[in-house]
Amino acid sequence: MPSPAISGRWSAADEQAYANDLAYAAHLIAVTAWANRSKGDKGPEAWKPPRVGYWCTYAAQWIQVNVTWKLTATEAEWAALQEMEARC
Repeated sequence: MPSPAISGRWSAADEQAYANDLAYAAHLIAVTAWANRSKGDKGPEAWKPPRVGYWCTYAAQWIQVNVTWKLTATEAEWAALQEMEARC
C-alpha cells in the first residue's frame, strides 16, 4: 500500500507540514549535490548510502520518520531496511 503522501490522501497542509518538519533532526540531512541527485526520491530498496557503515543509522532514521508520519513501507523497502539493520 503506498504512503499517504504518494497516493494523494494527504491534504496540501499535511504535505507542507511533512516537507518542512524539523522536529526530528534527522528528517532533513545536509548532503552534497551529488548525493542528493544520486538518491532523488528513491526509497531504501532502490538507494542505500554509499558508506555501508552508515546503513544502520540511515535505516533507523528512515523508520523513525515513517513511524512519526504514519507512512507505510512496501515489502521491497522493508527487506532493504532489514538488510541495512543487519549491519547494526
